[in-house]
Amino acid sequence: MGLVLDRGRLVALREEWRRRGERVVFTNGCFDLLHPGHIRLLERARSHGTRLAVAVNSDASVRGLKGPSRPVLPEHERAATLAALAAVDAVTVFGEETPHALLEVLLPDVLVKGADWAHWIAGREIVEAAGGDVFAIPVEQGYSTTDMVGNILGMRSA
Repeated sequence: MGLVLDRGRLVALREEWRRRGERVVFTNGCFDLLHPGHIRLLERARSHGTRLAVAVNSDASVRGLKGPSRPVLPEHERAATLAALAAVDAVTVFGEETPHALLEVLLPDVLVKGADWAHWIAGREIVEAAGGDVFAIPVEQGYSTTDMVGNILGMRSA
């Protein structure tokens, strides 16, 4: 089971992993209602290294990205759920529009995003400038948190 850490503690843990020669993979997202597409993305991300750190958008950040009805689950619950997954070693919450500031101090060996973001992977330039790799992983078709929320809301009115 992974840990939910503040930024400073995550950076310190990353340094420990670096000293041990472990390859650290990073990904980020809202992860509002966890679904099989998320799980498979995280497992594939983890396969690119020995440790996986996940940054979860804060509640305010999700509202800015997805609208006033989101997130469905608060940030501390989303972070705890992710940390409980076998593929995830550490989770932190970030409130910025992009994970750039976090990536600048974390400097993971690998940055992973779903291929639906392949046109613009935030932080690509930071990771590549530090000698890291960036991968866009194919997304699982048929899974969308936005669609799930729409379906749930549609069921309420039926």
